[in-house]
Amino acid sequence: MGSSWYWLGCGIAVALVLDSANSLRSYEPAEVMSHAAAHFGRALEECRGESGLTKETMEEFKIFWSEDFEVVHRELGCALICMSNKFSLLQEDARMHHANMNDYILSFPEGDILNAKMVQMIHNCEKQYDDMEDDCARVVKIAACFKIAAKKAGIAAEVTMIEAVLEKYN
Repeated sequence: MGSSWYWLGCGIAVALVLDSANSLRSYEPAEVMSHAAAHFGRALEECRGESGLTKETMEEFKIFWSEDFEVVHRELGCALICMSNKFSLLQEDARMHHANMNDYILSFPEGDILNAKMVQMIHNCEKQYDDMEDDCARVVKIAACFKIAAKKAGIAAEVTMIEAVLEKYN
């Protein structure tokens, strides 16, 4: 009986060590969001001309997640539509393509900890502005709503993390 307890104890200890090792490697939601933001941002330069985004606003967009950046410019909404289309994240009506957005987030390291929450948050923001006919103006409102919701939920990307992972996607 004593050796059974010994092996059970060893098994539990190994399980705890393995669980601890796995948790050390896991990503936080903000880190996953930072990967997604850095990758998504690659399309910004391509979309600048199409959207009418000024160089100044484009530079500001690089700090989208900072407290200082206000998501208000209609041209930013146009740029977000263009960028989203580069990754097939929108339907023809400029509304989120749920399955593609889900797959996009899942494509990042441990995206499964963020995908469902992020899709739901964007969808909730879309519903608030669904009556707006101007796609660019509507998308900038959705982006502002999503930024606030992500910060409240503790999943907002961190500017320093984005800068750190940007090299991976360039």
